[in-house]
Amino acid sequence: MAQGDIETYYEDGHWKNKREGADRAFGAGYGTKDAAAAVGRDTAKADKVEHVIKNQDGQIGSKNSYGNDPRNVPG
Repeated sequence: MAQGDIETYYEDGHWKNKREGADRAFGAGYGTKDAAAAVGRDTAKADKVEHVIKNQDGQIGSKNSYGNDPRNVPG
């Protein structure tokens, strides 16, 4: 992940959001993955960074980029 990207992940029984490079989650205690991902997505869009959503097992489930793409590729 690039500096400042947003990660949605599962830890200690809760879904959380964390900015890459930070030690602590900025959003924690969400009951569902969808609720945490919605907040993470809104933050990533506002900051124009990538949003990485992990599955409960820690594997990357999806990535979405909301700006600062290194190249212009149609589609």
